[in-house]
Amino acid sequence: QVQLVESGGGQVQAGGSLRLSCAASGRTLSIYTMGWFRQAPGKEREFVARISRSSGNTGYADSVKGRFTISRDNAKNTVYLQLNSLQPEDTAIYYCAVSHTIGVIARSQYDYWGQGTQVTVSS
Repeated sequence: QVQLVESGGGQVQAGGSLRLSCAASGRTLSIYTMGWFRQAPGKEREFVARISRSSGNTGYADSVKGRFTISRDNAKNTVYLQLNSLQPEDTAIYYCAVSHTIGVIARSQYDYWGQGTQVTVSS
C-alpha cells in the first residue's frame, strides 16, 4: 500500500557528489522509519542509512559515515541521501525502503522497497 520511487542516480567521477531522492505515495501516514540500502554486482544488499519519522535518530554504515547524509521531508513524503566524496566502491544500485516500525530495525522489518537507482563512480 506504499509505493516508492527513487531518483537522482547517475555517473560521477571520484570525489564527486550526488543527491538521491525517494518519494513515497499511498498509505504514507503509516511510515515511521525510512532507509537506504545498496547492492553492488555479485554482492548482497547492504544497509547504508536510516532515519526516524521525526529525524531525531539517524544511523549510518561505517563505510559511509562522514560522507553520506540522510534526511527526510514528511510534508513531501520524501527521503534524501546526500552522497559526498564518492569513490568507485560506492558504485551500486541504491534502494529506498520504509517501515511501519518505530526505532532501529533490521532489514527484514522494512515493509516496502523501491526499484532502485544506479550510482556509478569512475576513477
